[in-house]
Amino acid sequence: MAIIEVNHLTKEYQLGHLTSLKETALNTMRRLAFQPVHERERFKALDDVNFHINEGEVVGIIGHNGAGKSTLLKHLANISKPTKGEVIVKGSVAPLIEVGAGVNPELTGRENIYLNGAILGIPKKIIQQKLDEIIDFSELEQFIDTPVKRYSSGMTVKLGFSIATSMEADILIVDEVLSVGDLAFQRKCFDRMENLIKHNKKTVLIVSHNIRQIERLCTRAILFDHGKIQSDDTPETVCDLYYSQSDTKINKQIKESRQLSKNNQIGSGEFELIRMHLTTQDEQEVSSIIHKGNIDVVIEFFLTSPLEHITFGLGVHTTDFLYLTTHNSENEIPEMALAAGKHQIKCTLKHIPLLPGIYSLRLGVTASKVTRTIFYSENILTFQVMPELGKSQTTTMRDGFFALDAQWIPVN
Repeated sequence: MAIIEVNHLTKEYQLGHLTSLKETALNTMRRLAFQPVHERERFKALDDVNFHINEGEVVGIIGHNGAGKSTLLKHLANISKPTKGEVIVKGSVAPLIEVGAGVNPELTGRENIYLNGAILGIPKKIIQQKLDEIIDFSELEQFIDTPVKRYSSGMTVKLGFSIATSMEADILIVDEVLSVGDLAFQRKCFDRMENLIKHNKKTVLIVSHNIRQIERLCTRAILFDHGKIQSDDTPETVCDLYYSQSDTKINKQIKESRQLSKNNQIGSGEFELIRMHLTTQDEQEVSSIIHKGNIDVVIEFFLTSPLEHITFGLGVHTTDFLYLTTHNSENEIPEMALAAGKHQIKCTLKHIPLLPGIYSLRLGVTASKVTRTIFYSENILTFQVMPELGKSQTTTMRDGFFALDAQWIPVN
C-alpha cells in the first residue's frame, strides 16, 4: 500500500525579484494600459514528477546539485507548497532536512526535546519515556540543562538528530545528515539508521551524495535530473547510471581544461612539472587504462638547480580525493641525482588491479639526505580504467576499488 503519493508535482520559482526603476515604471504603465507585463523567467525546480512509495520501503534520492532532490523532500515534509500537482502523505513524518533548524536557542536541550516532541504530536508521557535514550544518544548529558545558544554547531545537530530519530514517526525523511558530528558520532548515526530500517521497518527517504550509503541502505533508488525523474529502479541499476553520468561529466571537464593547472601545486620552486601523461608499451599516448593491463606514467620536469637523493612518489586517488595507493622510486633508484635542466622519468604500472571507473594521479618529489619536499600536487592527471577487452565487467567502483587476485575452487 502506498504511504506516499506524488502526482504531477511541479514547483516553480521566479529567478530574482528586483528590477530597475525604469522597468518598474514601464510595468506600471503596461498594467494601466492593460498590456502584458514583462515578468522574470521562472525556474522549474520540479517538473511533473510522479511516483508512489509503499510502506516499509527505503528509497534513495540521488542526482547532481540542483537536480531538485531537496525541493522534493521539502514538499514531502509539508515545508513547501507545490505550484501544480499534489503530494499525499499517509502518516506522521519526522524530517531531518536541516538538522538543528527546529531547535530553539533560548531553551535548554531538555526543553527542546519536549518542544520538538510536541511539534511532532508525541504525547508528553511518551517523550518522558524516551528522554534518557535521547540524551544518552546525543552525548550531551553534561549540557542538557544548558541553553542551546551556548552549544557549538556540532552539539546542536547532535541534539537535533537524536530527537528526530528517537520519535515514533511513520516516515523518516533524511537529507545529507549522516555526516553530522565527529567520526564516532557519524558511525552511531549510520548504525541507528540501519536499525530503523532493518528492525523497525520504517519508511525512509534518503537524499545523499554518498552513493555507497544509498546502495547499502536502500531497497530502491530514484535519479533526478533537472527536476525530472530520470530513473526509478534498484539501487544498483540507478547508481550505475549515476556513476556513468559522473564519468562522462569528468571526462568532459578534462577535455575542456587540458592545460596543467598550477593552482594546487606546492613546492620550493626547484622542481617545475612540465607535463605528465600516460603511454602504452609502444609509446602511444592514451587517456584510459585497461583493467589488469600495463601502462607507463611519463613525467616531464625541469630542475632549476642540481639535486641529490631525489625520490618520486606517485599516488592514485579517487575524484573525491580518497587516497588509494602510493609507490615511491627509492626502492628502484635509492640515490638519484640530477643536474639542472629538463628531465623525464617513467613509472611503469603493471597488472593494474583498479576496478573500472575514473581515478586521478598525484605526485610528490623530495630531495636531500634530510628529506624535504620540493614538489607536491594532486589531481594532476585524471584517467579512466576500462573493462578487460572482450570481457563483461560486472564489478565496478561501486563494489570497491581493487580486484582481488583470487580463485574459487569447489570442495566436495
